[in-house]
Amino acid sequence: MKLLSFSINGKSSFGALVDERVFDLAPRLPPAITDLRALLAAGGFGLAKKSIAGAIADHAVSDVAFEPVIGNPAKILCIGLNYENHRLETARAKTDHPTVFTRFADTQIGHEGTIIKPRHSNKVDYEAELALVIGKPGRDIPAQNALDHVAGYACYNDVSIRDYQNHTTQFTPGKNFPGTGPFGPALVSPDELGAFGSQRIQSRLNGKIMQDATLGEMIFPVPALIAYISQWTRLDVGDVIVTGTPGGVGVKRVPPVYMADGDEIIVEIDGVGLLRNRIVAG
Repeated sequence: MKLLSFSINGKSSFGALVDERVFDLAPRLPPAITDLRALLAAGGFGLAKKSIAGAIADHAVSDVAFEPVIGNPAKILCIGLNYENHRLETARAKTDHPTVFTRFADTQIGHEGTIIKPRHSNKVDYEAELALVIGKPGRDIPAQNALDHVAGYACYNDVSIRDYQNHTTQFTPGKNFPGTGPFGPALVSPDELGAFGSQRIQSRLNGKIMQDATLGEMIFPVPALIAYISQWTRLDVGDVIVTGTPGGVGVKRVPPVYMADGDEIIVEIDGVGLLRNRIVAG
């Protein structure tokens, strides 16, 4: 099953996506469950499945506008340099611990939303990534139990404004321009993804493959990331961990390749989905 956040006729809601049909969950659940984050806290995929049993879908997927999977996470924790080929292309030293930085929730957009190329920069870069959403809170989570805390997975494009990212050693400015965090199209349950390893992750800019790797190539796999992060902060339901990008980013190509007004960028991950966005000059 897949869960999504969406809007129709200007009204935001959340639902289940089954065979290209959308079941609106808001009218089927108690009023206190107002969004996808609240649904995950109340029962997640199990409650959603129970709520739509025998029901007729409300919308065709083509009729809704996708919103960021989790539009209001308390935390978005992004991982840098988590694929060896990306570490090598950046000439960064190996580390014993993950590189972690933050993204703000109000930078996010949904599938088919527009990435805003800021007027301040021409160095707008793509980063195909797997995002996970926490479904069970915890601190000091052992790696062997970490996957029990994952509600599901989605595609993420951690769009980077490279000159702002490199103004200092701190990544924050280059990772938090408005309209630079595509997240979607939907949250996929862990059983649909299966065991990590062979799933391919790609980015395609105007149809050309730019990044091509497998999830098994992560330096710090998902259980290790959850274990490390939960040592120093509590992970709560709806928190998002964006797990890093493979090599092939635009800034490290010769010559560099950056995204421009009118370009289309796709992030696709086997078993997770296809996230498509266009770039529009701000």
